[in-house]
Amino acid sequence: MKDRVVIVTGAAAGIGLATARRFADDGCRVASWDVKDSEAQTGGMFQKVDVTSAASVESAVALVVAEWGGVDVLVNNAGIMRDGKLIKYKDGAIAGMMSDEQFDAVISVNLKGVFTCTRAVVPHMIAGQGGVVLNASSVVGLYGNFGQTNYVATKAGVIGMTKVWARELGKFGIRVNAVAPGFIATDMVRQMPEKILAAGVAHTPLGRMGQPEDVANAYAFLASDQASFITGIVLSVDGGAVTGT
Repeated sequence: MKDRVVIVTGAAAGIGLATARRFADDGCRVASWDVKDSEAQTGGMFQKVDVTSAASVESAVALVVAEWGGVDVLVNNAGIMRDGKLIKYKDGAIAGMMSDEQFDAVISVNLKGVFTCTRAVVPHMIAGQGGVVLNASSVVGLYGNFGQTNYVATKAGVIGMTKVWARELGKFGIRVNAVAPGFIATDMVRQMPEKILAAGVAHTPLGRMGQPEDVANAYAFLASDQASFITGIVLSVDGGAVTGT
């Protein structure tokens, strides 16, 4: 992996930060993207990028290519949560519902953002005669989750796009895979209600939450030549959570 050019979105914290650091440790040139400023040290360059904006993404890609000559790996990690029930029903009446704003915000970052970044990067991978695209899905995209209509829709959609792109881009030497983390100890996950976190751990055969580095290691493997004949798959990094459902 030495000297390969890697873009990691959502790299200011959590899984994205751990992933950027892992690739940097492997000798890669890493462009860390996030909509928030970051003081975390990952090596390489940090770019403030809004993945929902085609202009922002295309400008950032152009800078990476101008600086390092191309893009070898794209990790579409950026994501948000805006949880809520589809309909909240209490005492015989509707007490609330998921808003358009909640739904649209998550779709825009988690699904459209993956599309926007991949569309901008792939032409450079084709020019370079190959590359790897890695997409962040989730185990909830495989089996659903209470109160996460919007989030689950995006993570299931990412799986679908992964399989389409693996078919479309394979002839260019581009591999496309998804990683489906379970309950990982990030700030975003810790914001979930305690009872949901407890239920997630209870459904995990290994009996604990994972660490961001567990997911980073999966990304590093799938990006490496050791995975050169792997494309179109969803790798669950979940402590057995899908098995435990």
